[in-house]
Amino acid sequence: MYNAVTRDVHVTVMPEYLPQRSDPQAGLYFWMYTVEIANHGARRVQLLRRHWIITDARGLTEEVRGPGVVGEQPMLDPGQSFRYTSGCPLKSPSGMMRGTYQMVDGEGEVFEVEIPAFSLDSPESLGRAN
Repeated sequence: MYNAVTRDVHVTVMPEYLPQRSDPQAGLYFWMYTVEIANHGARRVQLLRRHWIITDARGLTEEVRGPGVVGEQPMLDPGQSFRYTSGCPLKSPSGMMRGTYQMVDGEGEVFEVEIPAFSLDSPESLGRAN
């Protein structure tokens, strides 16, 4: 489990390798990751946009930007959380992901929330370091 906190917004990520969706012989490795975003602050916040930086074991980097997450732009009142699951394919047996969420609070202030860097490791990557 990987955690980051920005302005009382807690982001927790739990990655999991999916061998049933992977094909190492073809150079395809697939992970799912579950993210929980929890508002521990005093103001309502809304997730507007995401920015992911995905790096594979060869150092190739891809950036993904877009509105919301899984088709939603969740609004979180104080004490509320939002959880979603998504996936990531790589052409190498390991990699890393990190990023930010663009949020806006109830006063209209826009700010960035850190998504913690997390490792994507398949059984084929054992013994390798990211």
